[in-house]
Amino acid sequence: MSAPVRRAVRLGLIGALTLAVTLLGPAHVPSADAAAPTAAPPAKSVVTWAASADRLGDASGDRSYRLVLRTSVGGKGLRVRVSNAFGDRPLVIGSAYAGLRDSGALLRRGSNKRLTFGAEPSVTLAPGEIRYSDPVPGKVAAMSDLAVSLYVRDAGGPASGHGMAMQTSYATSGEHAAEESGGAYTERLGSWFYLDAVTVDADRGAGGVVTLGDSITDGWQSSSDKNLRWPDYLARRLHASPDSTVKGVANAGISGNKVLADGAAQSALKRLDRDVLSLPGARTVVLFEGVNDLKSHSGVTGAALIAGYREIIDRSHAAGLCVVSATVLPFKGWSEWDPQGEAVRTEVNEWIRTSGEADAVADFDKVLRSPYDAQRILPTFDGGDHLHPNDKGMQAMADSVALTSLECGRG
Repeated sequence: MSAPVRRAVRLGLIGALTLAVTLLGPAHVPSADAAAPTAAPPAKSVVTWAASADRLGDASGDRSYRLVLRTSVGGKGLRVRVSNAFGDRPLVIGSAYAGLRDSGALLRRGSNKRLTFGAEPSVTLAPGEIRYSDPVPGKVAAMSDLAVSLYVRDAGGPASGHGMAMQTSYATSGEHAAEESGGAYTERLGSWFYLDAVTVDADRGAGGVVTLGDSITDGWQSSSDKNLRWPDYLARRLHASPDSTVKGVANAGISGNKVLADGAAQSALKRLDRDVLSLPGARTVVLFEGVNDLKSHSGVTGAALIAGYREIIDRSHAAGLCVVSATVLPFKGWSEWDPQGEAVRTEVNEWIRTSGEADAVADFDKVLRSPYDAQRILPTFDGGDHLHPNDKGMQAMADSVALTSLECGRG
């Protein structure tokens, strides 16, 4: 859904654990429209974090980025996936490191490990290319605050990355990726640059879930720097569950995203292969998109949106993933609400609930709607704009997902 996009976010919270990094050899996507890396990590790899890439404006070289993220599943051999998916010229990463974040841009002493690519300390990504790093021995724990530091030696044209991180990262001029001190990182960022996934070699039998969505999934109106997006709450539930084998959670939400049309990023249909189906260990996708299509006054019909859902379900099934389809939330009170859009929302939600084409349903509409006006979000869950849930709403959504529905396996 469209949200105030790409804002810088403030200060970072903390976590710490034991780490070592590992990523697997050259893999790439030849263009932004292409499917997935041509060489994937081993079968035991499971995605522990992801943030779908888009264009982020003009790139510049001789800059270091310290990108802060939260792991979901723990394991050995942590790998990072770097992306020039939307670049129109080569991207040169001169050095790359991964360590445990202490506070702000400061890393835990002794944790910052060099990443290599094909045994080389630097890598050049062609336009459209995506690569995994080589493995570095060791372990990283679940729910760790990880900092991936990239020194971008040479870049130009469109930068690739994730605009609305809801997490503070850091940048500076010059080469500072190897430093554990955060002193050089004087610039705060609200976006993740050139990094779109992290994987680990998890316990045998572990898998992951990918949440495909828009700004609600991206976390808009949740508290910044606290990992309170609904996929974060879901990750904590999965981590705490002794019965769940799904432990990895990848957030494939992009603010403003639509199912059918490009606009704020490529459509869900166009980015599905790269942002969902290519992620290692993914077992299930939660499909939670559509409000941006139906509220945009573009004349999108229920039949057209349902056809889009069907294509995502069919392609996910063909790739061996199960699909949990989530109902579209109410949004009366948002400036773009109208009876026509509401009628389409009602139609597609009825189809989601009754068609049986997905493997399971997450009825977010039922969980968050007001009992006094079913076209509105209940005020206690409303982030203030009548479209995006607040922290309580995010938790209610995550709590309503049946963990057993994520265990479905087709592969």
